[in-house]
Amino acid sequence: MVFDKEESVSLVPLQSKGKPRVCAGCNRRIMDRFMLEALDRYWHEDCLKCACCDCRLGDVGSTLYTRANLILCHKDYLRLFGMTGNCAACSKVIPAFEMVMRARENVYHLDCFACQLCNQRFCVGDKFFLKNNMILCQLDYEGGHQNGNSADQAL
Repeated sequence: MVFDKEESVSLVPLQSKGKPRVCAGCNRRIMDRFMLEALDRYWHEDCLKCACCDCRLGDVGSTLYTRANLILCHKDYLRLFGMTGNCAACSKVIPAFEMVMRARENVYHLDCFACQLCNQRFCVGDKFFLKNNMILCQLDYEGGHQNGNSADQAL
């Protein structure tokens, strides 16, 4: 089972007296003036990083995300999992590090990102349209095979 969790990151001063702290990232003693506290553990500022983009999580905000044993920044969490973590076409979970396609707030598996009327797959540079929350190729969009509201803007 996969659990999503939003956690806070706090910059705390190192207490000179008391138990020495060990970094959860590198397992070395923390001697710096400040350390990060996240996931109920302590970290060097350079050791708490996003598993995807390698950014220092103490520098990008006060929140990190965990999923499938990954520590992620907000941007990569949304890029990988969208708002729900599920593909908008097939509703299946999108695994960590799988490449995805996005259309507005929707996230898709690469294999699911196709015209929903004719199943044409899109190549880099192809135009696609979002109409009534359906992905359409240019031919189906212009042919008006989908009745309903006016078309959304081409993406």
